[in-house]
Amino acid sequence: MVKGALTRLGAAALAIGMMGAGAAYAGPAEQQLLAQYIGSWRGESTLVGSDKPEPFRCRLSVSQGNQSKINYTGRCTLVNMNLSVSGTIAFSEANARYEAVMTSNAGFSGLAVGRKNGNQIGFDLTERQRDRGGNDVQIGSKIFLVDDTIIVEFQVEFNDSGKVMTASVPFAR
Repeated sequence: MVKGALTRLGAAALAIGMMGAGAAYAGPAEQQLLAQYIGSWRGESTLVGSDKPEPFRCRLSVSQGNQSKINYTGRCTLVNMNLSVSGTIAFSEANARYEAVMTSNAGFSGLAVGRKNGNQIGFDLTERQRDRGGNDVQIGSKIFLVDDTIIVEFQVEFNDSGKVMTASVPFAR
């Protein structure tokens, strides 16, 4: 039960943090803001709330995409597993917001809407799923693009037991 949820948790954490959008036509300010995240990133943290704290490491590559989008690909090693995600982040003029879309090797995919607040853009996604054992799991993930940092926070709650696992992963160049 926990291993399946950890796979989804890791995918969701990195994923939500780095998502992408459909048609995007950003102005110069939105393009410049997203472009500052292009490059190679690394992060590490500890997953707490399981039987014992589990360390993990992540790599993330952000590149210029088409139509004012930035593309990302990421990989995390967690509890002897490799998780990978990919997607895009863009500003949608039609919707007047930042949007992020992702897919993962763990079967997780989603769309998160970004909210700009001062010098940061925050993406928030919550999803209910079933783990490999058929148990209900609620996955929440937030990503923050702040100045020259990317932060991914996530939480998994096992609805049948109430057990909660969390992590906060700061990424740096």
